[in-house]
Amino acid sequence: MSQQPVPDRAAILEALDKVKDPKTGKGLSAAGLVRGLVLRGARAAFMLEVPAADVPSYRAVREAAEAALSAVEGVETAQVILTAENEAPQPPSVAPKRARVSADPQARLGHMPEAERPEHVRKVIAVASGKGGVGKSTVAVNLAAAFAAQGLRVGLLDADIYGPSAPTMLGVDGEPTFDDEKRLVPLEAWGLKVMSIGFIVEPGDAAIWRGPMASSALRTMMGSAWGTADQPLDVLVIDLPPGTGDIQLTLVQRLKLDGVVVVSTPQEIALIDARRAATMFAKTGAPILGVIENMAWFEDPTGARVPIFGEGGAAAEAERLGVPLLAQVPIEMALRQACDAGQPLVATRPDSAASRAFLQAAERLA
Repeated sequence: MSQQPVPDRAAILEALDKVKDPKTGKGLSAAGLVRGLVLRGARAAFMLEVPAADVPSYRAVREAAEAALSAVEGVETAQVILTAENEAPQPPSVAPKRARVSADPQARLGHMPEAERPEHVRKVIAVASGKGGVGKSTVAVNLAAAFAAQGLRVGLLDADIYGPSAPTMLGVDGEPTFDDEKRLVPLEAWGLKVMSIGFIVEPGDAAIWRGPMASSALRTMMGSAWGTADQPLDVLVIDLPPGTGDIQLTLVQRLKLDGVVVVSTPQEIALIDARRAATMFAKTGAPILGVIENMAWFEDPTGARVPIFGEGGAAAEAERLGVPLLAQVPIEMALRQACDAGQPLVATRPDSAASRAFLQAAERLA
């Protein structure tokens, strides 16, 4: 029995060069328009990123590119995502007289009138932190599962382009399809609709992309087919990467947020970064809905609470921000095991102390 041939990258690029870029006359690969080419099994996909004004004239190019991909040996599924790139503003002609750190002119904050809620989505909540390692993705996954436990239709967008974790934490793997409008169709697991870059790139591969490419990928995932007129999504939970960079800016500029949940541990170094995240979102007009303190304490064999990372910090920070402390999540071995096993603790052990904390937070946010 002969094995199915694997698509050859060189053959694919050669096929795509037969499709001409209408602006330069070059093949798509030679013109640098084949962005983020992914070969996964019998699937070949890439992003065709062009200036926003050129999108209508490139729709036929996208169709031709998909046809060219489909004709390559070993390709059963061909997907070309046509997306618009952001044009960077021109730098000032006069250089400052002395060196200083100033805000990036592209990082325009303030209320975002062009931001829109995804079609057929009632509420959008971002889960953010200024620092990595505080368990933000654990909180996002279990918070989404807690909303689902309330009987809501829930989506989870894993917006961490460089370190997607939702596929592992939810135990779901697959290749998203496209609907008739060329929108990505989320996968489903544990009662959630899930979209992650981890479903698109090869498992274990690094997304070695510059900021604009990562932002383009996020915009495409944000526009996924989350709901329908008959079955709208009640809440979309967005798991953001740590920090205040390109991904966060793309999110607030394009997506209308109903609010942000800030995740922190009790220690001061984590709270400092949490403040930065809260400050950035506050400047965009996105309300801070509350703070979730993760790794709040560990319960020893005697039942005593041991505050490994300190105590009271997140509560004080919530008071400073004028928002509620939504929950304090204890350190539990079962929580770590559930994440590694792809089985959200809220869905599998709702009676655990950590699960009760997530369910409490979801009730306060609903």
